[in-house]
Amino acid sequence: MKLWLAMMIALTLAVSGCEYLPISGGQLDGEVVPLPDAWSVVAAPDIIQLETNPKDPYSVNLWIIGDGADLYVYAGANRATWVEHIEQDPRVRLGIDGQLFELRAERVHAADEFKSFSDKWEAKYGNRPRNEDVAESYLFRLLPR
Repeated sequence: MKLWLAMMIALTLAVSGCEYLPISGGQLDGEVVPLPDAWSVVAAPDIIQLETNPKDPYSVNLWIIGDGADLYVYAGANRATWVEHIEQDPRVRLGIDGQLFELRAERVHAADEFKSFSDKWEAKYGNRPRNEDVAESYLFRLLPR
């Protein structure tokens, strides 16, 4: 019993500062700000927060690609809870450094756009997306509401 408890405490301490874990939360805090003309600087952090389901807010930490006017979040072939929420209601809020951006998500279906996204993903994160089949993956472009 003591060994189990020690292992659980060690695991909790090891992951408590890991903002990249896909643990969900509720409504995001911050100031709603106007959308920028270009996302490159705003989306520079590796990890952002995405809030879905406006009626009962649900948020997750995700990787993001922002390049010029293009902004994307990606779930791979994982039909995660946040993906299901977007399919029901595309309104999302993006949280970056205490700023909130009110957006809507639109699924990407074009192979050429997915390839461009994949190239940007590789440049930012150092590897290709795991599943580059646009028909099997959940890639969302974030747009003004």
